[in-house]
Amino acid sequence: QVQLVESGGGLVQPGGSLRVSCAASGSIFRINAMGWYRQGPGKQREWVATVTTDGRTTVAYSVKGRFTISRDNAENTVYLQMNSLKPEDTAVYYCYADRGTLVDWGQGIQVTVSS
Repeated sequence: QVQLVESGGGLVQPGGSLRVSCAASGSIFRINAMGWYRQGPGKQREWVATVTTDGRTTVAYSVKGRFTISRDNAENTVYLQMNSLKPEDTAVYYCYADRGTLVDWGQGIQVTVSS
């Protein structure tokens, strides 16, 4: 009932910045929170950030001070602003929408941090 489309990924140099976006459509009134997971090569999936429908944000310790999550006025698009990027941030970033009993996932978008 919820579709998520990610955009904004790509290649960036270490220390650079990148913003990825996630647009939700469908039964968006059912969404409790949205956020991001990531999975780097050879790594487990890890949670990155979450924003609730009330606008409360939380980020993982590993990206604290570098990443920020935000939402648009319609609360149907979330953004992940990534600053001071490190090679360790290289991963496929997956947007999710929490509907309580269900979680919807985007297809994932590649972020590569390399010189």
